[in-house]
Amino acid sequence: MTDSYLLGSDIGTTMTKTVLVDPAGREVAAASVEYGVMHPRPLWAEQWPDVWYDAFVSTIRSVLERSKVRPEEIVGLGVSGLYGGSGIPVDRAMQPIRPCMIWMDRRATDEVAWVREHVDLDDLFRITGNGVDSYHGFTKILWMKRNEPDLWKRVHKFVTPHGYVIHQLTGEMAIDQSSAGNIGGVFDLPARAWSQESCERLGIPAKLLPERIVRSSEIVGRVTAEAAALTGLGPETPVVSGGIDAAVATLSAGAFDKGNHVAMIGTSMCWGVVHPGDSVSPCLVSMPYVAYDSEKVYTFGGAATAGALPRWFRDEFGRPEVARAEAEGLDAYRLLDDEAAKVSPGSDGLVVLPYFMGERSPVWDAEAKGTIVGLTLSHTRAHVYRAFLEGVAFALRHNIEAGIKIGLELDETCTLVGGAAKSPLWRQILSNATGYRFAATTGSEAALGDALLAGVGVGAVDRFETIRDWLTYEDPTTPNDEARETYDRLYRVYKESYPRLKDLMAELSGRNEGFRAGDRLRKGDT
Repeated sequence: MTDSYLLGSDIGTTMTKTVLVDPAGREVAAASVEYGVMHPRPLWAEQWPDVWYDAFVSTIRSVLERSKVRPEEIVGLGVSGLYGGSGIPVDRAMQPIRPCMIWMDRRATDEVAWVREHVDLDDLFRITGNGVDSYHGFTKILWMKRNEPDLWKRVHKFVTPHGYVIHQLTGEMAIDQSSAGNIGGVFDLPARAWSQESCERLGIPAKLLPERIVRSSEIVGRVTAEAAALTGLGPETPVVSGGIDAAVATLSAGAFDKGNHVAMIGTSMCWGVVHPGDSVSPCLVSMPYVAYDSEKVYTFGGAATAGALPRWFRDEFGRPEVARAEAEGLDAYRLLDDEAAKVSPGSDGLVVLPYFMGERSPVWDAEAKGTIVGLTLSHTRAHVYRAFLEGVAFALRHNIEAGIKIGLELDETCTLVGGAAKSPLWRQILSNATGYRFAATTGSEAALGDALLAGVGVGAVDRFETIRDWLTYEDPTTPNDEARETYDRLYRVYKESYPRLKDLMAELSGRNEGFRAGDRLRKGDT
């Protein structure tokens, strides 16, 4: 084969990143674009898909320009994406008719209540391998059906974020198995197909879901002449379907074997394990894995806000660091880390519940609130920033304990991917708070996993496990015994704080003890 290259592009919640590698996994060029999320109301989170496509096009063009690689030398492209919640509702012309309600959106509380009252949850779990929460896309679809009837009549399909980008590139529509499974509610996990039974029970017409369900390494289509002119890609470049970013990031860390576990800490936190399907639970989330899709299952626990917290802190309270970083060519996060590192473990008695957009597993409460417990006049910004990092570490420990409880076996070392992997301070906090070693790798990120999927799909890479040859593992960060004692004590406070505050959190959302599932929904309504 002459010179050939693979492209991988990950469309994340707040950033799209594209990498160009050779078939040996060596990075040739990379580019990224940041963007925001719309929050029109508390706990609502939406994005217009053009934001994603524009960022995708920008990073593709940038990578091609920087690398000087000719378009015809690129033999395949893989695209992954954030969990798009409901998916993008599009009309027959494939035009979006409203913003996409992404995974972070928690508005569908009444729909969750209706499902709990009218659907056998044991039966739902038997079919889907998942429970019910406003995190899941099928509840957001029900919200649209009930609250936006005029728009609902115009819906032709619900399309995933990266599925939309792939359609813009190729004119082909498909959904990969991991994305279909993550919708929950309507996907038959054992059968790897839409569940007609569940669709009918929930009142979601199966015709609104993409008919074509594919493997993550399957070629969906080829770049059209129009898309080639816009992106700089060569016409007919093969495009593989990719998958949910957390699962693809887990693949990028080389997780295949029993006991392997990976924590992806980006905007949210997804801690996941790959297994043959024997360890699913409604307290966690399960979907087909992006490698060996028909044989393996990816089960994860997730915090709704993780990397979103230091970003929020940076934007709202870190202006001095941002100004200094811009003036001196530094990283504002590193400056914040440097100050937080001067604070002792435990932040002198601060405990943060990192539930800034409700919380996913194992709490599953859309009305949970971000909380700082223990503030005094002696605390500084650095204390609060460090307590944010520690709160996410406690959320990770909470999910790991939930995984162990359902029988997941775990290696003593967890691989860390995402923004947190770049922070030595956060890695040490995670290790101290959980008791596990944390290994970071060079290059392990969803975009690299996308490039691997493209390579397998087009035959440039012979097997998924090749990803391990692409990675260089750093020496793992190990727990400090003295700090562990502090974190063990504060973790007990962390776990006890939420149950004690739960009712007050509900009051802040306009709920009270008199609220019961289904109060706002008449029997039979969806």
